[in-house]
Amino acid sequence: MLSLTEGSAVYWSAPPAAVAPLRTAASGSTGPTSLDEATQKATNAAGWIQANWGTWLTSALQIILILVIAVVLRHVIRRTITRLIERMNRTAAAAQGTALGGLLSPTLDFAPEGGAPFAERRRQRSEAIGSVLRSVASFVIMGTAALTVLSVLQINLAPLLASAGVAGVAIGFGARNLVTDFLSGVFMILEDQYGVGDEIDAGVATGTVIEVGLRVTKLRGANGAIWYIRNGEVKRIGNLSQGWSTASVDVLIAADQDLERARAAITDAGEAMSKAEPWNEQLWEPVEVLGLSEVSLDTVTLGVSAKTMPGKAGGIERELRWRIKQALDAAGIHLAPRPVPEEEEEAPADPSAVVAAPSALNNPSSPQSQATTPIAPPQLGK
Repeated sequence: MLSLTEGSAVYWSAPPAAVAPLRTAASGSTGPTSLDEATQKATNAAGWIQANWGTWLTSALQIILILVIAVVLRHVIRRTITRLIERMNRTAAAAQGTALGGLLSPTLDFAPEGGAPFAERRRQRSEAIGSVLRSVASFVIMGTAALTVLSVLQINLAPLLASAGVAGVAIGFGARNLVTDFLSGVFMILEDQYGVGDEIDAGVATGTVIEVGLRVTKLRGANGAIWYIRNGEVKRIGNLSQGWSTASVDVLIAADQDLERARAAITDAGEAMSKAEPWNEQLWEPVEVLGLSEVSLDTVTLGVSAKTMPGKAGGIERELRWRIKQALDAAGIHLAPRPVPEEEEEAPADPSAVVAAPSALNNPSSPQSQATTPIAPPQLGK
């Protein structure tokens, strides 16, 4: 009837209904037949409640305390992560001065022209990392609290954990593409493979990154199209905006022109360009004439190269071609026409090719034609 406590295990006593069953009268009706039995039943119920209320109260207080600690701890950790991310987004100097600064700062975290793309890149990257950290913290804290509550209620966790493991395996097989995309996105962000404003070649598409997500990456193509690329499908990444870029220009001039004058004119054009706005910030090294990259009977090709700011090679190449053309015209050096590949001339059609070859069967008097003539059936006389 009363509860027994051995060590940490608690054994509940049977309810009063099991202790004092009701007697059945001869007529088949149920219920207490006397005042003594009703009194005994009430006494048993009161004793059962009195014996177990302490255990109930202790378990309830433990559960409430566990839930309160879990909620408070989750709120504190999530708020701490949010404040840390906000602090690192304020300035690049603040990010470099913290322990997580090296993780959140991109490889090239400056922009001479205002830094807007790099600031957006740093913001999205830090927010993505903060979202992952908050989700992991919430999952670990609330999952631990749930398991602790179940243990207080003396529920066997072994079957539950086994079922959760089987369900996790089934969900993993069913949503393996989603899991692959998510994990690939996390590692891309942590390793800073690319960010907002970078021009990348992802194999399936090439363009400028406008948004980096944990599942998909959005690119703006050269023709304005927006490409949505799943992170799990990216096998290789070519980042054209990290470190530095190279502007390369090929100048075709006639073979009879003075090469030294052409070199001097191109060098002067490069020096003038490196002193003009805004090219003085985008050109990181002087324009260099590499020499002859190709020589033919009528033309020669001069290779011109310059190290530039990441992502600015295209604009510098166009401006450099413009200035080189003007400098060569002023120096009296003639450019050579670009050679056009010769097309193979098709041979004229042979009229006799569509005429069938002569055949001996066309002549009825030829032996071949006579050999193919059916043999007439014999005439049998009567």
